[in-house]
Amino acid sequence: MIEWIIRRSVANRFLVMMAALFLSIWGTWTIIHTPVDALPDLSDVQVIVKTRYPGQAPQIVENQVTWPLTTTMLSVPGAKTVRGFSQFGDSYVYVIFEDGTDPYWARSRVLEYLNQVQGKLPAGVSAEMGPDATGVGWVFEYALVDRSGKHDLAELRSLQDWFLKYELKTIPNVSEVASVGGVVKEYQIVVDPMKLTQYGISLGEVKSALDASNQEAGGSSVELAEAEYMVRASGYLQTLDDFKNIVLKTGDNGVPVYLGDVARGADWPGDAPRYRRA
Repeated sequence: MIEWIIRRSVANRFLVMMAALFLSIWGTWTIIHTPVDALPDLSDVQVIVKTRYPGQAPQIVENQVTWPLTTTMLSVPGAKTVRGFSQFGDSYVYVIFEDGTDPYWARSRVLEYLNQVQGKLPAGVSAEMGPDATGVGWVFEYALVDRSGKHDLAELRSLQDWFLKYELKTIPNVSEVASVGGVVKEYQIVVDPMKLTQYGISLGEVKSALDASNQEAGGSSVELAEAEYMVRASGYLQTLDDFKNIVLKTGDNGVPVYLGDVARGADWPGDAPRYRRA
């Protein structure tokens, strides 16, 4: 067989040269136009569902959040594995699909089932899908360092969350910028149970007063001297004094009871995720 091929090739030199030239040109074109990925995505098609349940123990998160979500996601078309993890105040559910499943189709199916299970979750708890990224999508990590010593961790975290984060999101193909570390500024209200009993105020009334005070409202417009002025009432809470001046109720003698009379407020670091090195 080999002898026959050699004899035919020698007898048809022109055809052999043309075939070799064609293969060379085709090979060069293939090398130029074939996409090459230094880090090919070999991960499974998966959709992550994250749910925040602040202040709750892992067992409570498991029973009230993770379990309803995982049992519902088992019925998602194309899903081959559903994994649930419960942490303090957080629930993570990983829905892994069959190979070849379109990622956007998978996300749309998970979203449909999330809408179905939302009513089974505790009040105030809302599940959300993770970013449109893969398991190897973590491409860059940076740190904000103030070598001058003029800014504390809270200011650096605010700079990251309110400025740098949104600028980086405008970069093409960036789906999420996750902030880790630093100090998230938050106001914590510590009530005095004895004073609540003294004034006849419940903890629910304190919460309702806080919710009602931290909002903005519009009052249409007013015409004055052939000019129209828009009426707007800004009631966002920005300082500790704003919290202290919230009116909880009015006594029988007409004297208002303020939040500062039954509670104390402080500017505390929030429960932001951070890493510690020992």
